[in-house]
Amino acid sequence: MKNKNLISKELDDFYNKASEETRLEKGMGIFEFERIKDLITQQIATQNATIIDVGGGTGKYAEWLSKNGHTVHLVEPVLKHIKLAEKRAKKLKKPFSVTLGEAKKLPFEDNTANLVILHGPLYHLQKREDRVAAILEAKRVLKKGGIILGFAINATASTVVGLMNGMLHANSFFEMCKAELTTGIHNAPKDFPFLLADAFYHKPTDLKAEFLEQNLQLINIFAVEGMIWLDHEYFANMVDKKKSRTLKALQDLTQNDEYLLPFSPHMMIAVRK
Repeated sequence: MKNKNLISKELDDFYNKASEETRLEKGMGIFEFERIKDLITQQIATQNATIIDVGGGTGKYAEWLSKNGHTVHLVEPVLKHIKLAEKRAKKLKKPFSVTLGEAKKLPFEDNTANLVILHGPLYHLQKREDRVAAILEAKRVLKKGGIILGFAINATASTVVGLMNGMLHANSFFEMCKAELTTGIHNAPKDFPFLLADAFYHKPTDLKAEFLEQNLQLINIFAVEGMIWLDHEYFANMVDKKKSRTLKALQDLTQNDEYLLPFSPHMMIAVRK
């Protein structure tokens, strides 16, 4: 079982060094996990939905969806993640299926899923034609009236973070930000090896165009973190009952405002076939 042709060596190396398994269990990842579960739940219309989780990583979302009674199929190109996902699935009363594969060629029949989650492909396919191919594949396996949820990294993500933590003043980091803001292409500089490898960072208008040009109907674009993570006491306030209510109210108020989307590192587009 080889995945050498599914993703680049840089990307495979990145995920083999980084721990996708623990990322959602600490820092921003904790709140990201809960927020994304909320966003996905809002788009599931049936009780026992058939869900294809493309780029599903180590299966944390697939596990949660399976436990909620859905039939889940995880597709993932990183072998390390596949092994962890298989281990996770085996422990469940209703296991999800795990397949080594990638977004442009899904191993499913036409019109089989109620929901397709693209939770990685749009980050890592740097060529527009490849992203469109992934969207068309998601559309193909989707039932009429089914929904695609596409997660994207905002073109402004590194720049906002770099402004907040001072990294913007490192020349290589600023050059990376310029490329992201002008072309969407993200390549981590050699002196910042911990940054995400080989990625594409979207502007909201481009994200919409990539989906709507495939004859899909827009439900909405949602900010994942929104602007609330800019609160300088974010972590303390998110675990404070009263203050977290205020932050979540602001998140709800601004989540679909395209004018404010650039403040959110991630965004999710929801479309219907």
